[in-house]
Amino acid sequence: MLPLEGITVVSLEQAVAAPYATRQLADLGARVIKVERPGGGDFARDYDREVMGQSAYFVWCNRGKESVVLDLKDAADRALFDRLLDAADVFVQNLAPGAADRLGLGADALRERWPRLIVCGISGYGERGPYRDRKAFDLLVQCETGLVAATGTEEAPARAGISIADIAAAMYAYTGVLTALYERERTGHGSAFDVAMLDALGEWMGQPLFHGMYGAGPLPRSGARHPSIAPYGPYRAGDGREVFLCVQSDRDWVELCARVLGRPDLTRDPRFADNPLRRAHDAELTQVLHAAFADLSADELLARLDAAGIANARLRGVPEFAEHPQLAARDRWRAFDTPAGPLRGLLPPVTVRGREARMGAVPALGAHTEAIRAEFGQR
Repeated sequence: MLPLEGITVVSLEQAVAAPYATRQLADLGARVIKVERPGGGDFARDYDREVMGQSAYFVWCNRGKESVVLDLKDAADRALFDRLLDAADVFVQNLAPGAADRLGLGADALRERWPRLIVCGISGYGERGPYRDRKAFDLLVQCETGLVAATGTEEAPARAGISIADIAAAMYAYTGVLTALYERERTGHGSAFDVAMLDALGEWMGQPLFHGMYGAGPLPRSGARHPSIAPYGPYRAGDGREVFLCVQSDRDWVELCARVLGRPDLTRDPRFADNPLRRAHDAELTQVLHAAFADLSADELLARLDAAGIANARLRGVPEFAEHPQLAARDRWRAFDTPAGPLRGLLPPVTVRGREARMGAVPALGAHTEAIRAEFGQR
């Protein structure tokens, strides 16, 4: 039995943030009933057609759910929706600003009628303030939190390559639901909480935020290099390939100099005496490393770094990650069904010993509507 078996989640969700949060709950055994709008459902279904004709976003965020199409402005469908909430433990929504309140699904109204219900609302900028009604998409929240300004090269900023604002909000919503379920076990009462994408990603921006508020100003954009630690990032081997290495401490620096560079004298160089000085002289330090690596292939350099206990990595593309030997060795891939046929996907990061995560099917739009109507008394 999985930890959340017997828990029912009803969601009014679209795009990434709420669907990704509820997919985590489904993986742990919860029954997730995804209520979709007539005429197309979750618009993430149409973001692309790259996965056997299906959207990569939708496949990623929606396995293990039941899809029911309801028009909440229709009296009969709304009555059915209310019966779903009668049976629900958790309600999750990330509708457009104000939409939940207009539908009578605000947290206060829901908690008054269903006091054991856990209500989670995900928004872009929060329930109050001048940005309350602004549309919030992942890139825009990355911009508003300073992430885009902190990412990229000296010449140009860049967005993070994944939907990081959505993911941050999803993970806080997921952990918030788990916390609320634990609280309900102790008190018998449900609760309501909100997660704003601005706040979630803002929390993840903590280090550059404190640096910018209390230090010498914003960290410089540094591409694949670390803006405040050196050496930390990509370095060129003698065969032209890049190897990534990370020196986190003065102890690592001593080991790198003695066992990889063959230059123990560098530990006495005043330019490199500690991390702040190494970062200030990063251009000179990079020249030293490239000179030392000139006679080594990338594979030889990686082997030498491993022998010295220096953290390192090779740069992999997404197809190479899909074939990563560490994933294969740990048996991290599983098959799951979709309307277009079976796919393989990674197991959830949280795996409970002795219990297999539920890798349920991705639902076709409205695939469970008739079954839900029958189960909840509307035929």
